[in-house]
Amino acid sequence: MFPRTTVVTLAVLALSTRAVVAADDGMEFFEKKVRPLLVERCYECHSPDKKVKGGLRLDIRDGWVKGGDTGPAIVPGEPDKSLLISAVRYKDRDLQMPEKRKLPDEEIAILEQWVKMGAPDPRTGTVVAAAAPATKKQVGLSIAEGKKFWCYVPVNNPAIPAVKDTAWPRSDIDRFILAKIEAAHLQPAPDASPEALVRRVYYDLIGLPPTPEEIDAFLRACSDGKDDGTTGQSDTERGRQPGVSLSSPKAHQALADLVDHLLASPQFGEAWGQRWLDVARFAESSGGGRTLLFKDAWRYRDYVIEAFNHDVPFDRFTREQLAGDLLPAPTWADRRRQITATAFLALGPTNYEEQDKQQLRFDVIDEQIDTIGKAFLGQTIGCARCHDHKFDPIPQRDYYAMAGILASTRTLLSYTDNVARWISAPLPCDGAEEAALQAHEQKVAALEKQLTDAKATLAEASKGVSIATTKPGRSIDPKSLPGIVIDDTQAKVVGVWKHSTSVGSFIGVGYLTDYNTDKGEKTVTFTPPIPQSGRYDVRLAYSYFADRADNVRVTVFHADGEDTVYVDETMVPPIDGRFISLGKYRFEKDGAGYVLITNEGTKKFVTVDALQLVPEAEATAAEVKEDKTNPTRSQAAKQVKALEAELKTLKKEGPVRETAMAVHDDDEAADTQIRIRGVQKQRGDTVPRGFLHVTLNTQPVIPPDESGRKEMADWIASAQNPLTARVFVNRVWAWLFGSGIVRTVDIFGTTGEKPSHPELLDYLATRFVAEGWDVKKLIREVVLSRTWQEAVTKSPAADLENRLFIHANRRRLDADQLRDTILAVSGELKLDYLGSNIAGAGEIDANNFSAQNIEYGYVFKDTRRSVYTPAFRNKRLELFEAFDFGDINSSVGQRNVSTVAPQALYLLNHPFVVEQASAAAERTLANAGSNDERIVAVFRRSLGRTPSAGELEKCRRFLGAEPSLEQWAELQHTLFDCLDFRYID
Repeated sequence: MFPRTTVVTLAVLALSTRAVVAADDGMEFFEKKVRPLLVERCYECHSPDKKVKGGLRLDIRDGWVKGGDTGPAIVPGEPDKSLLISAVRYKDRDLQMPEKRKLPDEEIAILEQWVKMGAPDPRTGTVVAAAAPATKKQVGLSIAEGKKFWCYVPVNNPAIPAVKDTAWPRSDIDRFILAKIEAAHLQPAPDASPEALVRRVYYDLIGLPPTPEEIDAFLRACSDGKDDGTTGQSDTERGRQPGVSLSSPKAHQALADLVDHLLASPQFGEAWGQRWLDVARFAESSGGGRTLLFKDAWRYRDYVIEAFNHDVPFDRFTREQLAGDLLPAPTWADRRRQITATAFLALGPTNYEEQDKQQLRFDVIDEQIDTIGKAFLGQTIGCARCHDHKFDPIPQRDYYAMAGILASTRTLLSYTDNVARWISAPLPCDGAEEAALQAHEQKVAALEKQLTDAKATLAEASKGVSIATTKPGRSIDPKSLPGIVIDDTQAKVVGVWKHSTSVGSFIGVGYLTDYNTDKGEKTVTFTPPIPQSGRYDVRLAYSYFADRADNVRVTVFHADGEDTVYVDETMVPPIDGRFISLGKYRFEKDGAGYVLITNEGTKKFVTVDALQLVPEAEATAAEVKEDKTNPTRSQAAKQVKALEAELKTLKKEGPVRETAMAVHDDDEAADTQIRIRGVQKQRGDTVPRGFLHVTLNTQPVIPPDESGRKEMADWIASAQNPLTARVFVNRVWAWLFGSGIVRTVDIFGTTGEKPSHPELLDYLATRFVAEGWDVKKLIREVVLSRTWQEAVTKSPAADLENRLFIHANRRRLDADQLRDTILAVSGELKLDYLGSNIAGAGEIDANNFSAQNIEYGYVFKDTRRSVYTPAFRNKRLELFEAFDFGDINSSVGQRNVSTVAPQALYLLNHPFVVEQASAAAERTLANAGSNDERIVAVFRRSLGRTPSAGELEKCRRFLGAEPSLEQWAELQHTLFDCLDFRYID
């Protein structure tokens, strides 16, 4: 039996650190373990000598007691409730400290133990609270006040107003308009001429000009069907002929028939789809210096076009874009469409290279909230990221209530990749195709499983094998190796690579290591001299070890293109324990081939030793030489090589499942915290997921295990939402009239303009919802109103800005309409419907430099409609830049219209316009007829009207008796540059 003192001593020695600390109140444990850890790991960001991030000091006890912006950092005795412990554990993706990398497990254990024992801390000092800011009067509306502001008041179905001139209106729309005009003691403009109107309706509904034949057909339908003798007259003269007056029931029916015909045309969806694509800030690249191609974005574009052509109800259209993946899908086609629709949330301009992935995540969320707010609600919700909205009744809590929904939605594929990327979701197909795809995918999966098992066998057999034993000697002279050998010392390096000789043997004088730093910023490029054209086995030498990266990306640029191979540097190189074959490729003598190795996307060390090119005739197919001392390893290496080749062939030759940009619910749905001053790492209160309170009486219930995106879509697409229907019918009005009832079409809040006709806006919104959110019906009703059919006249002094819609607005063609019209007149326009449009975009990894090269080097040569022209963020078609195409970096409901000198210079000098003028001239000469007949044909194709007598005479004098092709081209070029070509009445 030991003495009591001995027992106590042994017990103390055997106890955990907790018992030792308890003996001295934990101060020794703090001084030996905790204080050094805090000094080394935390003071850089949480002490006044350097900086105090988030208002949190960890250099004194009072610092963690009072805490920072998010409250006390430690709850003594309860590590699971302490923000500091939560941060170092890295379990909360929104709260991780230190920022650069997670602490080692043993250091986390020290902090956990310290907190468990009550966080003993002898340090003194007091945190001086910052002076409270002076109380400021709230600038924006409170929620209670906001509920009384016009756009947040529930939509009301107003009474149709009485008017004095009961003969003028053709619809209730006209009565609302006329009532305002009469109240101002003014008169509406007369009807537009039929020729002006037919051109207007074609552009407004399908974005293309009517052909002379289509103009004539409409004029005949408006008349009694007999020749009215107006051939050769101007549009003004023809429009005043009794046989073609729009006042007759026959003419009105002719217009209704034409509207129905155009609404049923596939070109309708292309024209109106483009308008929504502006709102959706549609683009096919991410933008920024390191731009990435959205190779599948065209599927979303096609989805939008098809939605307008199929007259998808706008409430369903809204729900599909916000939560299509969460909606019921009766058929594979429904599922495919709805997945594709969610690209709406993923298409924004994104800096995928942002290294702070949580900052990137919340930047993406902010862009999504801003776009959703403007596109569907006409609200600048994004202004509430950093503080309560300065003008509108949108508190910061509402912003983060919506942010929680999108934070519970996965938009980025991974939060750990050096260069992030979007999600490419697999798309379902019909029965036969789906069966073939599934069979192929099962084969690939089985082969991948075999490959994984073979690699495991190889790894096990390679244990204890070193490069030094597979090839004795520490250094190998490159000249002693067959083929072309380039040492790392001859390579071009970008970034700081460390020269090393510490592991195994190597080629030349050593090898390079990226030292596991600056991921994505370091490359090594080998440019081999090729003495003779032919095929070569390309081999990479590296220094293997367990702490190496297993996904080193190597791109071989050869005579037939480029191929990317991923190298597992944890494995012993299979060729002589030094090299791995990257494949056999063709190179031209003295050509521009090279091999690029990057540390992008890796998480461990990357090494590069040398590159070897062995002529195919001399190569041994990169087979591992027999190792009689380790036959298992030799056999496993051969099997790995064979399976890799088989898998590569299977993937290359088998069917490929189509993918779409998409989002999906995250595995972990959760509410998020307010970011104080909008700074991602400065956390405030946690806010329950929800929506704008000013639009609701009660918040919908969001299931705790779901993101809430479906509920958000239902809220936005609800008939009870006071904003959605109003915003969309106002967009339609603006697209048809050139200005909205609310002129600030994207801003319905207090900083926007109030509606000129609030009752008309509510009337349209009420009917729109009552008729099933039917977009085509809405457009038809507006176009068949007398208001839309008014002529362009001068505004009266009492209404210079035409806010009362007394007359039609003369409008310049949009950039896409201008391009399409030039191509239509020249005969070069191709009406191919839907489909991809960027050559090579689907054949490469859209996340590598090759995708970037496609954008920067792209040559715009296609002659399809402009909606299919590649929508790059860094490189736009010059015509689009000159003529105010929508800013594809943000949601735009109405494009800017400028008049600047570069526009005239473009039309006068750009090769595209010159070439199309020549093509149009050839088309003119191909048609028989006199010079006068050809002049009339040119005017009617280009301007939708016949030339006046003066214009005809001037053209005769310019052309002469026997005009050349160049003269006809010059005449056509002149018409392309004239005001009547660019504007519609």
